[in-house]
Amino acid sequence: MADEAKRRRVTWFHRHLANPMSRAMAGWMPGQAVVETVGRVSGQPRRRTPVGGRLADGSFWLVSNHGEHSQYVRNIVANPRVRVQIRGRWRAGTAHLLPHDDPKRRLRKLPAYNSAMVRMLGTDLLTVRVDLD
Repeated sequence: MADEAKRRRVTWFHRHLANPMSRAMAGWMPGQAVVETVGRVSGQPRRRTPVGGRLADGSFWLVSNHGEHSQYVRNIVANPRVRVQIRGRWRAGTAHLLPHDDPKRRLRKLPAYNSAMVRMLGTDLLTVRVDLD
């Protein structure tokens, strides 16, 4: 029950405060990106979600705060084709959920500030790898 209440509070914070403020800047800042998924019901491009992560060997790695409870992760489950804006450039790719990867260990390899926020605010951490085309 505590995780559900925390998830609701953090989701409200991201949806109404953090994401609107960072959406315009995230795709241009080092260690930040914007993920655009396809809506699981509409089939249309959905609202863009700012995320923190790192580009490595042709893939973009990130850890989702709320795993499969996150709307963008639910969209990935339905359709793994995404676009990622990294330093101002949009790149298409295929997202993979990695439930067997250790997300806390993965966060040590990702940008420190974002990783600290994910550890503090997250409830169901899940590693996501986007293999870029």
